[in-house]
Amino acid sequence: MKIINTLLTMCTVGALLGCSSQAGLKNETPKATVLKEAFKDKFYIGTALNLDQIWERNATAVGVVKEQFNAIVAENCMKSMYLQPREGEFYFKDADKFVEFGEKNNMHMVGHTLIWHSQAPNWFFTDRQGKEVSRDVLIERMRQHITTVVSRYKGRIKGWDVVNEAILDNGEWRDSKFYKIIGKDFIKLAFEFAHAADPDAELYYNDYSTAVPDKREGIANMVSDLIAQGVRVNGIGMQEHHQLDNPSVQEVEKTILAFSNLGVSVMVTEMDITVLPSPRRNIGAEISENFTYDKEMNPFPDGLPAEKVRQLNGRYVDFFRLYLKHQDKISRVTVWGVGDGDSWRNGWPMRGRTDYPLLFDREYKPKSIVAELIKMAQRNH
Repeated sequence: MKIINTLLTMCTVGALLGCSSQAGLKNETPKATVLKEAFKDKFYIGTALNLDQIWERNATAVGVVKEQFNAIVAENCMKSMYLQPREGEFYFKDADKFVEFGEKNNMHMVGHTLIWHSQAPNWFFTDRQGKEVSRDVLIERMRQHITTVVSRYKGRIKGWDVVNEAILDNGEWRDSKFYKIIGKDFIKLAFEFAHAADPDAELYYNDYSTAVPDKREGIANMVSDLIAQGVRVNGIGMQEHHQLDNPSVQEVEKTILAFSNLGVSVMVTEMDITVLPSPRRNIGAEISENFTYDKEMNPFPDGLPAEKVRQLNGRYVDFFRLYLKHQDKISRVTVWGVGDGDSWRNGWPMRGRTDYPLLFDREYKPKSIVAELIKMAQRNH
């Protein structure tokens, strides 16, 4: 019996040592199971939050945000029409909650957006008689808005999308109210006001269709001029609202290189990839575009066919491979929404469609592409 007990003891000790050894190996080479861990030494992985997520009314979505992402941006509540709906009357309740959420969960936070021709309140550009305001009045209104907002979150929000979408696809300046009333200086002034309000905050220019050659050149020229005037510009955001067949990865790479050569960081700020047909070619992300519902333009109301899943996954792999290749130039990759049901793509440029553009499905479960991206990041040391 002694011999048997001794043998049993030796086996038990050996088994325990084996378990301990394996545990040690696991501790030495941990395998990331979430996006933020897989990409933590490369760039921030972010998402845009809607009000249900900011206020934690959607527990499932919030769980995904906390588990998978380490950077956040507010989808809508920090745009000027929501922050200052009437002159001098600021509404900070939602924005405050966004910042509180970010701080509580140790998130990298970006403010979006200070100056944008769209979703700006009408009062910004008119007087009490409904007439267009003077250049000086609009400049002062810009200064007051930017100073009030940026000062409130000084030292708490890491960076700001100071100006959004000021250049057209042909490389020319957008004929917005800001441009018509103030001229090109409106961008310079916006960056200067933001810098004065928080000298430590990073300041960004943000736009879509940046892979279009003329637009890329127009943005690069504009930012280069600002830098030459001594204006602080820390980064350029490529929104990356893509289609399955447009733009090419090669053109996006040219954009990364062109922007980086200006001496600024490059960010992917609003990424999604639509699987739906476009009402017109090269539509970009012009929010004012609007088409009447057409059933043929909504081919997947009940789910995505396997072939489309394969195509979508392939596009995400191609773009993330590119971002990893240039991780020394890219500081953040943010997808525009948590789950497919949250995406603006369902309602733009045609209301009533069902799209599948994000990394998590309508139930906030990770799609197969998430595991692929994690593995890709782990292989990329």
